[in-house]
Amino acid sequence: MFRQLFRKRFYFFIPIIIITAWLALHLLPASLSQLLPQSLPFSAPVKTANSKFRTYTRELFRQELSGNTLSLHYTLKNPSAYGIQEEDISLGSYNIDPEASCAAAENALSRLHTFNRRKLSSENQITYDILQYSFQSAKQNANYQWYEEPLSSLTGVQAQFPVLLSEYQFHTRDDIETYFKLLAETPKYFDSLIQFETNKAKRGLFMSDSQVQAIIKECESFLNLQENNYLYSTFQTRISKLSLSKKERIKCIQKNESGLKKYVFPAYQNLIKGLQNLLGNGKYTGGLCQYPGGAGYYEHLVAEETGSSRSISELKSLIIRQMREDLAGLKKYYISNSSLSSDLYKTQGTKLSDTNPHSILASLQQKIKKDFPKAAKTEITIKYVDKEMEEYLSPAFYMIPAIDDTKNNTIYLNRGHLPDDLSLYTTLAHEGYPGHLYQTTYFTARKPDPIRTIFSFGGYTEGWATYCEMLSYYYAPVDKTYAAMAQKNTSLILGLYSLADIGIHHEGWGLSETTTFFRSHGITDTDSIREIYDLIISDPANYLKYYVGFLEFLELKKAAVEKWDSHFSQQCFHKAVLDIGPAPFEILRGFTLSANN
Repeated sequence: MFRQLFRKRFYFFIPIIIITAWLALHLLPASLSQLLPQSLPFSAPVKTANSKFRTYTRELFRQELSGNTLSLHYTLKNPSAYGIQEEDISLGSYNIDPEASCAAAENALSRLHTFNRRKLSSENQITYDILQYSFQSAKQNANYQWYEEPLSSLTGVQAQFPVLLSEYQFHTRDDIETYFKLLAETPKYFDSLIQFETNKAKRGLFMSDSQVQAIIKECESFLNLQENNYLYSTFQTRISKLSLSKKERIKCIQKNESGLKKYVFPAYQNLIKGLQNLLGNGKYTGGLCQYPGGAGYYEHLVAEETGSSRSISELKSLIIRQMREDLAGLKKYYISNSSLSSDLYKTQGTKLSDTNPHSILASLQQKIKKDFPKAAKTEITIKYVDKEMEEYLSPAFYMIPAIDDTKNNTIYLNRGHLPDDLSLYTTLAHEGYPGHLYQTTYFTARKPDPIRTIFSFGGYTEGWATYCEMLSYYYAPVDKTYAAMAQKNTSLILGLYSLADIGIHHEGWGLSETTTFFRSHGITDTDSIREIYDLIISDPANYLKYYVGFLEFLELKKAAVEKWDSHFSQQCFHKAVLDIGPAPFEILRGFTLSANN
């Protein structure tokens, strides 16, 4: 529900088989009581319902960001312009109180309901509906806080925290000092994670030993880089942009090295030790439905992650229907093109004449003009994942810029996990144009209510990027028949992963059932299936976020075609959903379909 600090795309490769999924970050949450205050102070009296509502949402925005220094820095370049003054430097904490969280959510709903929705503008009605949805979801989530897993393999805090430190921007000298203070806060934050995991173990909700070992391995890999860690080199690059004397620069470099060695690396060592001490406490090795109340948590998690109001059975039917359509389309191409290989899921090693990321993004910006509204003006920096970390980071990720500094954007690429040129092309479409970068900067350029920027609706954002990636196959400079086949193949793979996610976490599939399922669809490598199974175990509902989000956009487009009739166009549809911005699909659907009235 909270603002994500970056969005990424994750590929898992089976020999000769491309398995695609995108996993997003849920990192460093502030205290829910800060997000949902029991009372809200107001400034001078205001005259209209809309201005009263905006006063309320802006105070909510300030209170949420005031609780976490890292989130504040990534959200705002100039907090004082929003009435926020940094006080205590903090990374937040995983100390939770379900009863207090539930009470805070109820109080927030009561406060929201003092506003008469009918008197608000359309834009404020969208915000009202989103806040109501979010507070209701937070109230439900209070019952499941001990089920959450901040240390999930590959996408948990242990993997993402170093990336966030490496991208912490220094706009002023004060930012450097704040960064040093955050380094000093790292042990306290990691201690809270260990305590959270310890409390989960006491409640019988701790992860399996295999998951623990995977996380420990990631931490050890990070610590193995201590003498040549990218947190040293990236720090030097960032401070070079400030006007520092040689003496000041050397002093800062030494202080960063000291902070990493004194605080960050020991925090990872303590995390390893804490997890090792908890080995053997995991009672369950399978999906969430094995846990007491786990099936209910999975249903809640799916709804929260996807933003879809459909039941699990309805989602399963939607996925199967799309897979059947994709299979039928592939068979049609195979029948009419006898020279084509009939091996599903097989990477073709596609070569493109131009593989420069900037050139590809520039080309995509031109090609989408006919179908998408005008993009905001931006600058893009392409960076590459440190070679030593290629194994543990995704093929690409987009850093979400501060809402008051969206001109500067960064996309990371991982050379170690992009199998061919077409994968690079579609990955850049997912992260750049018309995916995350385009959607983020377009919406921010509309100057939405700031509160809209701190709520995370993964089904919308990741569904949009997946939808755009699927379109990008047809923009790519490749044979159109091959493009269509590759797109349907990618959709099929995501469908398989999504069905496996439901099977494992809601229907109780073990490794044996999962193996049978994948083998029945032509995926037979036992070791690879085991890796897929472990990945799905550690990140429940993540595949659904991307694929269900994509399918919900397709369903919404079908509804728009039917309702708008001759007034429908690709650009009108895209503009409608982009103008509304990230939201649950039920809210998005209502406002989108009324856009052309």
